[in-house]
Amino acid sequence: MKRWDRVFQDFVDAIELARNDVEFERTAARTAVCLGFRWFAYLRIVEGAPKLISCYPKSWSSRYFDLHYQQLDPVIRRARLDHDLFGWRSGAAAPGGTKDQRRFFEEAVSFGIRCGVTIPIRGGFGRMAAFTLASDDRGLRPERLIATSAQILRLVGLHFHTHLAARQLVAEVPLLDPVLGHRERQCLAWVARGKTVSESALLLGISPRTVSFHLENAKRKLDATSIAQCVAEAIRRRLLT
Repeated sequence: MKRWDRVFQDFVDAIELARNDVEFERTAARTAVCLGFRWFAYLRIVEGAPKLISCYPKSWSSRYFDLHYQQLDPVIRRARLDHDLFGWRSGAAAPGGTKDQRRFFEEAVSFGIRCGVTIPIRGGFGRMAAFTLASDDRGLRPERLIATSAQILRLVGLHFHTHLAARQLVAEVPLLDPVLGHRERQCLAWVARGKTVSESALLLGISPRTVSFHLENAKRKLDATSIAQCVAEAIRRRLLT
């Protein structure tokens, strides 16, 4: 098993046991370090109200909300528009933006926050969240991490969001797990291990088109908006063995 695969499995095991924000923060912070980052931050915005769980310096988090930086932050603004993870960099290498946005990045650098990877997470009715892994390492290249480990990074962000949302959801009726077919489970299991549709098809002895068909069925049954979210939801519900 590859090192990052082990890190992800340890993360999945630990997040299953998390029962409050402190435990979620501790688990994600440990995983961030194992993935080569210093911090993580999860920001969820529902009807304009932000909720943050992170291991950023407390002084930065307090200033961030005191000055309503969630409305200015170029990373969050991009996360509202993008559907896939992206890398970013503060300071001189940051994109132009407005004067206020450049000042925001300069201030972030003063707290050591230089670069990172952000996973946008879409919700219904305008709800959004963003899971960020950040570093103070000048030599870290987010684009290289995305090129080699995008699937793991997506799954960490989506898995964190899914479990946190499930814990916070107060429901009178127990959640009924949908019945996934054997092939749907197999296809999801290989995707969870980082295999592409073509690789999964070869391993299962079926066509890539058939794999895509089963993945789309599983996505519909789990009410997921992406395959990565579908995998995270299937793992959360323990539908994959």
